[in-house]
Amino acid sequence: MKEANLCPCGSGKTYEQCCESYHKNSNAPTAEALMRSRYAAFVFGLVEYLFETTHPSHRTKNLSEEIAFTCKRLAWTKLDVVEVWQGGENDKVGKVSFRASFMQDGREGLHVEHSRFKRFGKAWMYVDGEVKDE
Repeated sequence: MKEANLCPCGSGKTYEQCCESYHKNSNAPTAEALMRSRYAAFVFGLVEYLFETTHPSHRTKNLSEEIAFTCKRLAWTKLDVVEVWQGGENDKVGKVSFRASFMQDGREGLHVEHSRFKRFGKAWMYVDGEVKDE
C-alpha cells in the first residue's frame, strides 16, 4: 500500500476505507472516529464538514471563516490519539485527547487538545476542546 493512499487520521487504513465515508455524509460511529475524521477534514480543507460536525450550540457566527483560515494557515502532518474516554456507539458523551503536529510558515508546531463530544440526535458532534501547552 502506498503511503499517499493512507488516511491522514493515522488509522493505518486507506482514506477510502476510513474517513472518506464520514466526509460523504455518513455519521462516525464513535467520538474517536469523529475526531479522526475532523482531523482528516482539516488536512483536506473540508470546511463544511467541520462546520456540520460542530455541535449546533457551539457554532459561532464566524465559525466557517475561522475553520477556513486555520485550514489555509496550517499544514497538518501527524495525529496521535493519546486517550479516549467513553464516546462509544452506545454512549451519549465522550472525550478524546490528542496531539496533532503541523507546519506553519516553515516551522513545526504541536496542537494538544482534550476534546469533548456529544450526541446530537444520532450523530456525534464536536462540542469544544481544552487546548494544552506543551
